[in-house]
Amino acid sequence: MQEFWMDIVQKFNLAFVTGDRWKLYLQGLGVTLQLTVFALIIGIVLGVVVAVIRAAHDQQRPGRRNFGLGILNVICKIYITVIRGTPMMVQLLIWGFVIFKTSRDHTMVGIIGLGINSGAYVAEIVRGGLMSVDVGQMEAGRSLGLNYLDTMRFIIIPQAFKNILPALGNEFITLFKDTSLVSAIGGTELVYYSGAVGAKTYEYMFPYLGIAVMYLVCVMILTWLLGILERRLRQSDRR
Repeated sequence: MQEFWMDIVQKFNLAFVTGDRWKLYLQGLGVTLQLTVFALIIGIVLGVVVAVIRAAHDQQRPGRRNFGLGILNVICKIYITVIRGTPMMVQLLIWGFVIFKTSRDHTMVGIIGLGINSGAYVAEIVRGGLMSVDVGQMEAGRSLGLNYLDTMRFIIIPQAFKNILPALGNEFITLFKDTSLVSAIGGTELVYYSGAVGAKTYEYMFPYLGIAVMYLVCVMILTWLLGILERRLRQSDRR
């Protein structure tokens, strides 16, 4: 029994302590958070634009269809269908080894791939939130002299944000975990460094268990922060 625990301690030291290998995990976590934040920014911007286009198209009055808006809506629907209908891994492989095959900045390629993938899901989340707001709110804004974009920005989107926050938070957490796929195109995030440590020590159990714990702790912290934000938004509604 003593030999078993000594073996465990030795493998733990090899995975995290020897050669200050714990710094590699922190470096990988930093890249993972960087991937998540920048990909989420791309996803939100792209998702909001696509959602506004689709919502504007769906809310057109009968007999007053805009041809240009119809073309944009078709493009948005194709984008959402293709991205949501193909695996994230395949998309990253196409970005990394086909579209940007000469690029050495694998982190940036990963950000682009993750951001465009996230944008399709965010678009549907935001569109659902926009459509959930009462139509009278749009009419009230237009009656006050606001144009369509100003009405969306100042009246509709702030109300929709409260409705979509839980789904948007889940997308953020999913995106954080999906960054692990970037290692497939050479991205130097958590999975990459844990694999590198395992290759040096010929022992993969502790490196992979270690990053699993890191992912779990980060997800728990993000869930807790999102819970606080949701409670504060609910309290602001009561006032």
